[in-house]
Amino acid sequence: MFSKVASAAISGVDCVPVEVEADVSTGLPMFSMVGYLNSQVKEAQERVWTALRNTGFTFPARRITVNLSPADIRKEGTRFDLPIAAALLCAFGYMKQEAVQGVCMAGELSLNGEVKPVKGILPLAELAARKGYRLCIVPEENRKEAEVPGRISVLGIRSLKELEEYAGKKDWGVGEASKGRWEQGKKNRAEDFADIIGQEAAKRAAVIAAAGFHNLLLIGTKGSGKTMIASRIPGIFPEMTWEESMEVSRIYSAAGLLSEENPLVTSRPFRSPHHTISPQSMAGGGRYPRPGEITLAHRGILFLDELPEFSRRTLEILRQPLEERKICISRSAAVCTFPADFLLAAAMNPCPCGYYPDRNRCSCSEQEVHRYLRRISGPLLDRFDICTEVQDVPIEKILKKETGKTTEEIRREISRVHKIQRKRYGGTRIRFNSGIPVRNLEKYCPLSPGGKKLLKKAYEKMNLSMRAYHKILKTARTIADLEDRDEIQEEHVSEAVFLRAMDRKYWN
Repeated sequence: MFSKVASAAISGVDCVPVEVEADVSTGLPMFSMVGYLNSQVKEAQERVWTALRNTGFTFPARRITVNLSPADIRKEGTRFDLPIAAALLCAFGYMKQEAVQGVCMAGELSLNGEVKPVKGILPLAELAARKGYRLCIVPEENRKEAEVPGRISVLGIRSLKELEEYAGKKDWGVGEASKGRWEQGKKNRAEDFADIIGQEAAKRAAVIAAAGFHNLLLIGTKGSGKTMIASRIPGIFPEMTWEESMEVSRIYSAAGLLSEENPLVTSRPFRSPHHTISPQSMAGGGRYPRPGEITLAHRGILFLDELPEFSRRTLEILRQPLEERKICISRSAAVCTFPADFLLAAAMNPCPCGYYPDRNRCSCSEQEVHRYLRRISGPLLDRFDICTEVQDVPIEKILKKETGKTTEEIRREISRVHKIQRKRYGGTRIRFNSGIPVRNLEKYCPLSPGGKKLLKKAYEKMNLSMRAYHKILKTARTIADLEDRDEIQEEHVSEAVFLRAMDRKYWN
């Protein structure tokens, strides 16, 4: 007897449809599985057969063939255990084939018949809704995750026995299955910008970076507050839109990083890998590509502390994704394109001892300073929109505990600027000022006569690259938005040029 059950395989951060077919016929008793399977899927043969037997099902000796179609897509993981078991139950007559029509399922089986959670359930639920399936059956631990899209009925089960019981009900008892959007509550943020004493220039640069999603480089003496400022940037971002949350949650689901309690990511990701990270971990990859740090930071912040300590190969990987906002990983077994639209924030000391250019305290030779700074290539440095200096805080400010705006106050200001950008770029793919295409700069970045004159002078005197010219213009657009101005004025260009020129103090 032949049966078929719908499931899906993970490809990058998305899912592709897979049909699990089972055929039971007379002949020499055997169990074979085909369909371009890795070792984890091949092992399902033993897991599923033992789980079915321990659940109480008995089967006559038959020739069993299971095929996972299409055969040109690599199948991996343990997510196919449940659909294989369901297909076998249909083929042996324990369940009706009509019951599994229009039903998509995934889950791992333990040897006693329990259904265990798997990764990638969110994209599976989205695929099932898009393909018009009537029901999605998942492990109970993954139920909340599957309910997030809110476009398909979801049934969470704990064992194969429950699967058989629900199959005997009309329409799987969908009245008992939840079909509603599940949303996560806001998190309490402990760290506040008001904790930072002084450093008004650096905090202003962080606000501009967050308001327009501009890449930010903080450079200054050790212990001056660079890491503290960068770590508080996520707190000043408003909550993501529903579309952005789904986009990020899909990535984290495919990577197996969604929590069972909070399966919807509503706060922008903040990834801070150690400087010993390998190029493959940064970009993503493996024989069958998996998301790397730059993809896990999608729609959020990738913070690289002690930037010169990262390997040169790891840093150079960032150049292409920073421009294209995606990364294509090509391997012999698969080719995957991962999203990589992130804000790059980095912090570094100006020399190995951390005190340059103060020669009263700096013990490094000119050659050591030069060698240290040259670990950051010119092309990578050119991709930072903003470079600001973080200096030591005077003792007077420390004793007086002079602080500025709180995180909540700054978040309201940035939320206002984000609304301006959403209105301006409505109907386009542009989300923030940093993403304005070159062809649209004239349309979205109107300059006053004084602003044009100053920008032209800066381009000629500073020998800027065309990329640097465009980044200054985009940063000036954000500064003008913070002041609620439609036209970019001379003072906006002046501040953008200053924020862009700080790196020349060290690298020249």
